[in-house]
Amino acid sequence: MQALLVSTAAVALAEIGDKTQLLSLILATKYRRPWPICLGILGATLVNHALAGSVGALVAAWLSPMLLKWIVAGSFLAVAAWTLVPDRADDDPTAKRAGHGVLLATLIAFFLAEMGDKTQVATVILAAEYRPLWQVVAGTTLGMLAANVPVVWLGVRFAARLPLRAARIGTALLFATLALWIVLR
Repeated sequence: MQALLVSTAAVALAEIGDKTQLLSLILATKYRRPWPICLGILGATLVNHALAGSVGALVAAWLSPMLLKWIVAGSFLAVAAWTLVPDRADDDPTAKRAGHGVLLATLIAFFLAEMGDKTQVATVILAAEYRPLWQVVAGTTLGMLAANVPVVWLGVRFAARLPLRAARIGTALLFATLALWIVLR
């Protein structure tokens, strides 16, 4: 249960102000169809994070526990630093795919936007540290939905009131705390 809770919280916080959250806002204002957008986010995140989690589980099997501990702690610190860098909406992959259905456009856009994103990297790290894998993937997916579904449903009003700088700092502190916890346990 710990894997599920830590994964959910880590990704939900890391996602605030992230480019995929901005993508949620762009899709919501462009298509104004929240259900297919939310289903697309769910599908793309499940596939992307299942792949990322599998990579993390494989890495954990290949490395010694001590080396893995330091790599995970260092990775959490790197994600903490990365979280402090604001994302821009310049990376909107939907621009070329607007002719497709809303669900398909969201699936493709979210899957591509998550490639190499900090939440994908966090999923790899979490899967290397926590078992079982399904709880990590379920948790990271729930975290992604927790951060993006309200943006889709509440649109511009919600995003305009969100203190993104404070959220980034809080998220960075969370990942730094996770790194410290990994090292000290």
